Amino acid sequence: MSDTTFDAKVKDLGDKLAALTLKEAVDLGKYMKEAYGIEAAAGGAVMMAAPAGGAAAPKAEEKTSFDVVLKAVDAAKKIPIIKVVREATGLGLAEAKAFVDNPGKPVKQGLDKAEAEKLKKTLEEAGATIELA
Repeated sequence: MSDTTFDAKVKDLGDKLAALTLKEAVDLGKYMKEAYGIEAAAGGAVMMAAPAGGAAAPKAEEKTSFDVVLKAVDAAKKIPIIKVVREATGLGLAEAKAFVDNPGKPVKQGLDKAEAEKLKKTLEEAGATIELA
Protein backbone atom coordinates (compact mmCIF):
# COMPACT_ATOMS: atom_id res chain seq x y z
CA MET A 1 0.00 0.00 0.00
CA SER A 2 1.12 3.55 -0.56
CA ASP A 3 1.52 6.29 2.02
CA THR A 4 -1.28 8.30 0.40
CA THR A 5 -4.25 9.16 2.59
CA PHE A 6 -7.64 9.62 1.01
CA ASP A 7 -10.58 11.73 2.03
CA ALA A 8 -13.45 9.68 3.54
CA LYS A 9 -15.78 10.76 0.72
CA VAL A 10 -13.32 9.49 -1.93
CA LYS A 11 -12.81 6.20 -0.06
CA ASP A 12 -16.57 5.69 0.32
CA LEU A 13 -17.18 6.35 -3.37
CA GLY A 14 -14.34 4.04 -4.39
CA ASP A 15 -15.65 1.25 -2.16
CA LYS A 16 -19.15 1.64 -3.64
CA LEU A 17 -17.78 1.52 -7.19
CA ALA A 18 -15.72 -1.59 -6.45
CA ALA A 19 -18.84 -3.34 -5.09
CA LEU A 20 -20.94 -2.79 -8.25
CA THR A 21 -22.15 -5.82 -10.22
CA LEU A 22 -21.28 -5.96 -13.92
CA LYS A 23 -24.81 -4.88 -14.89
CA GLU A 24 -24.70 -1.98 -12.41
CA ALA A 25 -21.31 -0.89 -13.79
CA VAL A 26 -22.68 -0.95 -17.36
CA ASP A 27 -25.74 1.05 -16.28
CA LEU A 28 -23.48 3.54 -14.45
CA GLY A 29 -21.41 3.97 -17.62
CA LYS A 30 -24.55 4.68 -19.67
CA TYR A 31 -25.81 7.14 -17.05
CA MET A 32 -22.49 9.02 -16.90
CA LYS A 33 -22.40 9.28 -20.69
CA GLU A 34 -26.01 10.52 -21.01
CA ALA A 35 -26.00 12.83 -18.01
CA TYR A 36 -22.47 14.26 -18.11
CA GLY A 37 -20.88 13.32 -21.45
CA ILE A 38 -18.30 11.16 -19.66
CA GLU A 39 -17.37 7.78 -21.06
CA ALA A 40 -14.61 5.23 -20.66
CA ALA A 41 -12.06 5.17 -23.48
CA ALA A 42 -10.96 1.88 -25.07
CA GLY A 43 -7.95 1.64 -22.74
CA GLY A 44 -10.06 2.14 -19.64
CA ALA A 45 -9.15 5.80 -19.11
CA VAL A 46 -12.03 8.19 -18.57
CA MET A 47 -12.83 10.60 -21.40
CA MET A 48 -14.70 13.77 -20.50
CA ALA A 49 -16.36 16.23 -22.84
CA ALA A 50 -14.60 19.59 -22.93
CA PRO A 51 -16.51 22.39 -21.22
CA ALA A 52 -18.57 24.67 -23.43
CA GLY A 53 -16.43 27.23 -25.18
CA GLY A 54 -13.33 25.05 -24.97
CA ALA A 55 -10.81 25.38 -27.78
CA ALA A 56 -11.13 21.75 -28.85
CA ALA A 57 -14.76 21.02 -27.99
CA PRO A 58 -15.81 17.63 -29.39
CA LYS A 59 -18.63 17.44 -31.92
CA ALA A 60 -21.99 17.24 -30.15
CA GLU A 61 -23.66 13.87 -30.29
CA GLU A 62 -26.50 13.78 -32.80
CA LYS A 63 -29.91 13.57 -31.18
CA THR A 64 -31.70 10.30 -31.88
CA SER A 65 -35.00 10.69 -30.00
CA PHE A 66 -37.48 13.45 -30.76
CA ASP A 67 -40.73 14.75 -29.31
CA VAL A 68 -43.31 16.28 -31.67
CA VAL A 69 -44.78 19.24 -29.79
CA LEU A 70 -47.98 21.01 -30.86
CA LYS A 71 -47.16 24.72 -30.47
CA ALA A 72 -50.11 26.46 -32.14
CA VAL A 73 -53.23 25.70 -34.14
CA ASP A 74 -54.82 27.56 -37.06
CA ALA A 75 -58.39 27.90 -35.73
CA ALA A 76 -59.83 27.60 -39.24
CA LYS A 77 -58.11 24.22 -39.66
CA LYS A 78 -58.81 22.72 -36.24
CA ILE A 79 -60.82 19.71 -37.51
CA PRO A 80 -58.07 18.35 -39.83
CA ILE A 81 -55.54 18.80 -37.00
CA ILE A 82 -57.78 16.87 -34.59
CA LYS A 83 -58.01 14.05 -37.15
CA VAL A 84 -54.20 13.85 -37.44
CA VAL A 85 -53.78 13.94 -33.64
CA ARG A 86 -56.35 11.13 -33.28
CA GLU A 87 -54.51 9.00 -35.85
CA ALA A 88 -51.12 9.62 -34.26
CA THR A 89 -52.15 9.12 -30.64
CA GLY A 90 -55.17 6.83 -30.67
CA LEU A 91 -57.10 9.37 -28.57
CA GLY A 92 -60.88 9.58 -28.76
CA LEU A 93 -62.57 12.55 -30.39
CA ALA A 94 -63.15 14.49 -27.16
CA GLU A 95 -59.61 13.87 -25.90
CA ALA A 96 -58.06 14.86 -29.24
CA LYS A 97 -60.18 18.04 -29.37
CA ALA A 98 -59.12 18.96 -25.81
CA PHE A 99 -55.50 18.27 -26.76
CA VAL A 100 -55.69 20.54 -29.83
CA ASP A 101 -57.52 23.25 -27.86
CA ASN A 102 -54.58 23.43 -25.42
CA PRO A 103 -51.36 23.46 -27.49
CA GLY A 104 -47.91 23.26 -25.95
CA LYS A 105 -47.81 19.54 -25.22
CA PRO A 106 -46.05 16.73 -27.11
CA VAL A 107 -48.25 14.83 -29.55
CA LYS A 108 -45.80 11.91 -29.49
CA GLN A 109 -42.52 11.39 -27.67
CA GLY A 110 -39.37 9.37 -28.26
CA LEU A 111 -39.67 9.09 -32.05
CA ASP A 112 -36.72 8.58 -34.36
CA LYS A 113 -35.89 11.48 -36.67
CA ALA A 114 -37.70 10.10 -39.74
CA GLU A 115 -40.93 9.38 -37.83
CA ALA A 116 -40.82 12.76 -36.09
CA GLU A 117 -40.26 14.63 -39.37
CA LYS A 118 -43.12 12.70 -41.04
CA LEU A 119 -45.57 13.49 -38.22
CA LYS A 120 -44.41 17.12 -38.13
CA LYS A 121 -45.01 17.47 -41.88
CA THR A 122 -48.47 15.88 -41.64
CA LEU A 123 -49.51 18.16 -38.78
CA GLU A 124 -48.12 21.27 -40.49
CA GLU A 125 -49.98 20.40 -43.68
CA ALA A 126 -53.16 20.18 -41.57
CA GLY A 127 -52.51 23.70 -40.20
CA ALA A 128 -50.59 23.21 -36.95
CA THR A 129 -47.36 24.83 -35.83
CA ILE A 130 -44.99 22.10 -34.66
CA GLU A 131 -41.66 22.01 -32.86
CA LEU A 132 -39.34 19.04 -32.60
CA ALA A 133 -37.80 18.80 -29.16
